[in-house]
Amino acid sequence: MSSRMAGSALLRHAGGASRRLFSATATFPAAPARPLLAGSDGVQGSWMRLMSTSAASQAKDQAAKAADAAAASKGDGEKKEVAVNSYWGIEQSQKLVREDGTEWKWSCFRPWETYTADTSIDLTKHHVPKTMLDKIAYYTVKSLRFPTDIFFQRRYGCRAMMLETVAAVPGMVGGMLLHLRSLRRFEQSGGWIRALLEEAENERMHLMTFMEVAQPRWYERALVITVQGVFFNAYFLGYLISPKFAHRVVGYLEEEAVHSYTEFLKDLEDGKIDNVPAPAIAIDYWRLPANATLKDVVTVVRADEAHHRDVNHFASDVYYQGMQLKATPAPIGYH
Repeated sequence: MSSRMAGSALLRHAGGASRRLFSATATFPAAPARPLLAGSDGVQGSWMRLMSTSAASQAKDQAAKAADAAAASKGDGEKKEVAVNSYWGIEQSQKLVREDGTEWKWSCFRPWETYTADTSIDLTKHHVPKTMLDKIAYYTVKSLRFPTDIFFQRRYGCRAMMLETVAAVPGMVGGMLLHLRSLRRFEQSGGWIRALLEEAENERMHLMTFMEVAQPRWYERALVITVQGVFFNAYFLGYLISPKFAHRVVGYLEEEAVHSYTEFLKDLEDGKIDNVPAPAIAIDYWRLPANATLKDVVTVVRADEAHHRDVNHFASDVYYQGMQLKATPAPIGYH
């Protein structure tokens, strides 16, 4: 009896101790504040915040996708403006305007690159070949005119287009070689790199203009590829061997261009070719009046060719005098 009572008392004492030992309310010294993820409450709160942040990000992504889809489907058949947002800070959304405040629609050239052609230039100038090198250059160009006359005959629109695919090559080649020379020799170019690249760009704009007037046939496109490949490499080698010869060849080519555009104008004036309205790109590039015609375009293009004639004959003369182009300031902006 007494032993049973003693055992019960012992069990009651052990149970109380165990309840105090394993109870959640057991008294221990206050623990210092722990990091957010250390305790059970911190873990729960941290996961709740992570889940809420993830949900917010997903909601934003879904909203952005929905906005893009809505913009893509907006305006059936309507022309969309392309603006690429760039991490590098390239701004494409800024609208360019003309002097009258209307929107500028060309991306191939800017309003500050336009100009009014000087049509008062003397179109009759001719460099008389005196040296053997000049005569070779002159008769080389004359020999190239004969097959051109046979192929194009009086189709001056296509002839002009073909002419510009060749005329835009020398400025690019000369500017490139002068650029490389400047880098190799650690010297300035006197502005001639810019002047020659400016000439090449001007000739390319002639081509972009005549593309609006005459569409080339497939065999004419094939001819352009062939002629451009041959002429580029020939002019490249010629410029490496003798820059004065190369510039003289271009001077004579531009003389022939002036002659061709003069014949073009005669056919326009005689009514053999329709004097259609000028392309919009030509009106903006040369600052022509809104009612300008093809005759006005051919007139300003001819003036450009006469200026290129002068620049290249002048460059050749500089070399003939035993100087480098860098010794003479380049006629930048000479139109």
